[in-house]
Amino acid sequence: MSEPRSEPTNAADQPELFRVDGLHVRPAVEQGATPVDEILRGLDLVVRAGEVHAIMGPNGSGKSTLGHTLLGSPEYEVTAGSVVFRGDDVTEWPTDERAKAGMFLAFQYPQEIPGVSVIQFLRQALSARKGIDLSVLELRLATMEWMKRLDMDSSFVDRYLNEGFSGGEKKRNEVMQMAILEPELAILDETDSGLDIDALRVVAKGIREVRAARPSMGVVLITHYQRLLDEVQPDHIHILVGGRIVQSGGMELAEQLEREGYESFKVGV
Repeated sequence: MSEPRSEPTNAADQPELFRVDGLHVRPAVEQGATPVDEILRGLDLVVRAGEVHAIMGPNGSGKSTLGHTLLGSPEYEVTAGSVVFRGDDVTEWPTDERAKAGMFLAFQYPQEIPGVSVIQFLRQALSARKGIDLSVLELRLATMEWMKRLDMDSSFVDRYLNEGFSGGEKKRNEVMQMAILEPELAILDETDSGLDIDALRVVAKGIREVRAARPSMGVVLITHYQRLLDEVQPDHIHILVGGRIVQSGGMELAEQLEREGYESFKVGV
């Protein structure tokens, strides 16, 4: 069973943290090449401080495109619409500026970085994010508690980033990064992908504990499966089909999806 969740925030009392208005996105192509079709076709989303929003949709609906676009991936081109974070239009901001401002993306397939240990990566990222130049010893002490919470061996931080990591280790490492870097908004792109039920529960517990430590942090969960939602209990669920959010609701929407599949949401798309 999932742990009891903290009392939900009153959305009407919380400041707007993040807004996507009329977002249209297509894969980037080389100059002079023929443009390709849009993947996102007018997506709208508002996240207030402390809220958890889940984005669900079938393969090819644009879920991962959304996650990468929100962090400024050069692989995608915004053709219309805007991304606003804490009142600033960040649509044209590069990835590093968004990260410094407090946006975090946990990747579906985290990249390996040979020769750079987890502790070195965290030190560099924390310095860029918050201007805090912690020593390796100070940072090691800070990570120890989170490694225990995430069922990670204490030697984990000395390994090269994601090199030889299992799927569960990669995802737990992403959650630890989220805890240490203290973002204002966390975008978790299919964090449950490739995890067995035990590993998923550990990762979900870590997400809940980071939220408990930072109750004003907004979270956008991009997922295929209800099992992560059962563990995290999001405030809002959105169904993404054909590059647009076609329906929004609460946990009852995930239950409807479990019963009927995505076909019932494709009418008129």
